[in-house]
Amino acid sequence: QVQLVESGGGLVQAGGSVRLSCAASGRTFSTYSMAWFRQAPEKEREFVAAISWSGFSTGYADSVKGRFTISRDNAKNTMYLQMNSLKPEDTAVYYCAAARTLLPPKSTYEYAYWGQGTQVTVSS
Repeated sequence: QVQLVESGGGLVQAGGSVRLSCAASGRTFSTYSMAWFRQAPEKEREFVAAISWSGFSTGYADSVKGRFTISRDNAKNTMYLQMNSLKPEDTAVYYCAAARTLLPPKSTYEYAYWGQGTQVTVSS
């Protein structure tokens, strides 16, 4: 099992950058695939980016490809999401999630562990 805590969210102007962190507690962090999801008001939670346990396999939603970068540091039990060229439509609560799979799925129901979320607001 793993507990997840996101941090790094806040208010940023359009075109700016934010780096989110997801700190995991537990001794088996490296065995989990990890992902970032986001949820805007009146919208379903959507996939943003995912990374395998090794860190070598990554995937991104088309809406963020080329702007966001997911990474992880298993030695620090931490996952990151670097968000550049932010747009107002990126405004959402961003959630860290973990799944005990070899490769990270993109469906929310595959993830058993979730953080509390961190708010990212992009102003125009």
